Amino acid sequence: MSPAWGDLQVDQLRFMANRYGDELAYRDLDAGTSVTFAEWDEQSNRLARFLVDQGIEKGDRVSIYLPSDEALRWIVVYAATHKAGAIAVPTNTRLSVPELVTILGHAEVAACITCDSLLENALAVQAEAPSLRLIVSAGGAAPGTVVDYGDALHTDGSDLQVPTSVDDLADIMYTSGTTGLPKGVAVRHRNVAMIPNHEPRWSGSGWMHGAPMFTFAGIAFIYNPMKMGLHGMYLPKFDATRWLEIVASERPSMAFLVPAMAELLVAAPGFEDPDLRSLKAVSIGSAPLAPQTLLALQERLPDATVSNSYGMTEAGPAYIVMPREEVTRRIGSVGKPFGPMELKIVRDDDSECDPREVGELLSRMPGRQREYYKDEAATASTWTADGWLRSGDLGYLDEDGFLYLVGRKKDLIIRGGNNIYPTDVEAVLLEHPDVQEAAVIGVPHPVLGEDVAAFVVVRSGRDLDVRQLLAFCSERLADYKRPRQVHVVTELPRNATGKVMKHLLSVPSG
Repeated sequence: MSPAWGDLQVDQLRFMANRYGDELAYRDLDAGTSVTFAEWDEQSNRLARFLVDQGIEKGDRVSIYLPSDEALRWIVVYAATHKAGAIAVPTNTRLSVPELVTILGHAEVAACITCDSLLENALAVQAEAPSLRLIVSAGGAAPGTVVDYGDALHTDGSDLQVPTSVDDLADIMYTSGTTGLPKGVAVRHRNVAMIPNHEPRWSGSGWMHGAPMFTFAGIAFIYNPMKMGLHGMYLPKFDATRWLEIVASERPSMAFLVPAMAELLVAAPGFEDPDLRSLKAVSIGSAPLAPQTLLALQERLPDATVSNSYGMTEAGPAYIVMPREEVTRRIGSVGKPFGPMELKIVRDDDSECDPREVGELLSRMPGRQREYYKDEAATASTWTADGWLRSGDLGYLDEDGFLYLVGRKKDLIIRGGNNIYPTDVEAVLLEHPDVQEAAVIGVPHPVLGEDVAAFVVVRSGRDLDVRQLLAFCSERLADYKRPRQVHVVTELPRNATGKVMKHLLSVPSG
């Protein structure tokens, strides 16, 4: 990369504002609003200057506490935080006040950028977190306590960049906490980018997504679309019918989905009707995807590459992708490492597994290791001395190095000495025409140690016969893998990225 590009992600925005200033940069598809590259750059300059004027110093933490329907403001605040030399703390808007106090107190945030609907929570955090000295809110300002977001932009809009190096912290990303308390992943400017800064071939087409901005997936869609010559198309509230209509009318060339969205799409009544030929790539990530769902999407989109990719907040720009020509040949695989990333599968003693032998997935990205913020013990237990990241995911590599995931290490069920991977059972449950969603967990058993319990959501308009579902499983699963219990629920508990929070599933008493 030429030095002219600069080393920071936000340098890409500066380039785009100078070269393609009047082009559409980002759109909020629900609100019907948009921002050009020039507007995005200027507004973030104004906010960055305001933060510096208010005493925010290099290295101070800034909470971005905005809901999905504030996406255009979100991307401005993100760029402004880095221009001010500060560290962005993307903040989950679904957390309770005590959870917010824990996370933002741990990060010792100096400022919080929020809006009217979340201002009460931000003020409650401020009462408990002495480090939080500045709140900026879009609406709902309180004299002497909260600054109005619009007033904060009444400053000089010329370019500003507090001197920042690639070794400085850029973000602190708190993990989703599907199995416990979130940890803060420290992201430095040198390991934040999946795609390096460069001059793209501008197409003006769009990359459509709806992942919450505070997640790893959401952050990836702030600067990466522009690096591929695309504008961002953000859909704050996912609805399968509306998604199909937007693709047919707006003609994006790329789209990102989480598995829960993909399941809803293939089950949508009008799935076969709209013209979706503009799509050339559909990436599905953040959780495992049922093989038949991927096949249904690929059959519906024969001209597109549909892949279930894999990544972790801790792994940073390390990513695993499936080559188009392999999608239908290696059903169930999430692909091979992208770029310099390395993979290996290990046993409990850290010895390397043979091909197709299940073990824990370890990954390494040379020179780009992340760490947990202010948590040396957790960092040491997650990253090995030579840079390998312990994912906690179980999987195997085939003879050609393609990765297959079978579940989380903590989710492994051991029934009578037999290892059972919940994804195997869930895949069969999802093949049943009456099942919309499924999650499998281990439950205590007095003789076997653990037994298999399934939680299913019934497809709309269907009437599930549990006995028939159990018989369906018996025909397709080894006897020790078959669920003994099936619990019908209205929904599965999911976090913001669509992952099922299995620790919240419990078998009804009695």
